[in-house]
Amino acid sequence: MDRVAIFVDAGYLFAQGSAALAGSRQPRHLIDLDIDTVVAELRRVADAVSPGLPLLRIYWYDGAAYRGPTAEHTRIGRTPDIKLRLGIVNSAGEQKGVDSLIVTDMIELARNKAMADALLLSGDGDILPGVMIAQSFGVRVHLLGIEPGRGSQSPQLRDEADTVSEWDRATVANLMALRPPHGPEVTADRPPGPAPGTDPPPLERIVAEFADTLAPDDKALIRQEMAVRRGVPREIDRRLLATCGNRLGRDLDQTECRRMRQLLAQHLAEEMTRQPTPPVAAP
Repeated sequence: MDRVAIFVDAGYLFAQGSAALAGSRQPRHLIDLDIDTVVAELRRVADAVSPGLPLLRIYWYDGAAYRGPTAEHTRIGRTPDIKLRLGIVNSAGEQKGVDSLIVTDMIELARNKAMADALLLSGDGDILPGVMIAQSFGVRVHLLGIEPGRGSQSPQLRDEADTVSEWDRATVANLMALRPPHGPEVTADRPPGPAPGTDPPPLERIVAEFADTLAPDDKALIRQEMAVRRGVPREIDRRLLATCGNRLGRDLDQTECRRMRQLLAQHLAEEMTRQPTPPVAAP
């Protein structure tokens, strides 16, 4: 079928995208991704390399910890035209099973003639067998990288692809932004905590300041999750816990953790009540 499918290795996107912006790879929790802009840019590249071919869908590959998908995964999976495919992240923080998912999907779509072209955003040489087999079924594979591609992608993968293109730093800056870490950097020589001679700020103020740094999408997702499950999404909860512990200079006990989450829910609820109500149109 004359369609183009897009395959996104999210690990590569976050790692190389943050490196392009900051000079080195940044932790995932410090990266804000504009998924709608990413989809639009992927479509633009697909139209350039496969003119006239309609989009089949975007396959989005990432790893999930044993606790399950993150709030970000949920948001991405609900985005139109995206099929979320998750491997696992082990205790060492390593992704497992993601490459095999990409390879399997490329082969199956090519074998079933569901696509004529494939746009692949990745750099991992382990995907090479999937590229070669898809090509044997007549599929053209277009490799997309993030500059410098020759430093971030497998040479064999670049050689095997039918075309190779790159996103430059300016393009990446439109797709993602880096948020500053909360509080001072934690190292073995400098433990977290308030500056010497100062009193730690109260928990209420820390939570309020943290809430003010959240993106609107994160706030909406927190409200939704707390309404359904009565809990803060896991990765936001981890960021909040780390922020509070860092600012207080110690670990929080269970009572403080519960209070911390209650304060976040209260702050977001109060924020909603402060927002002006849109006028009702006259009949």
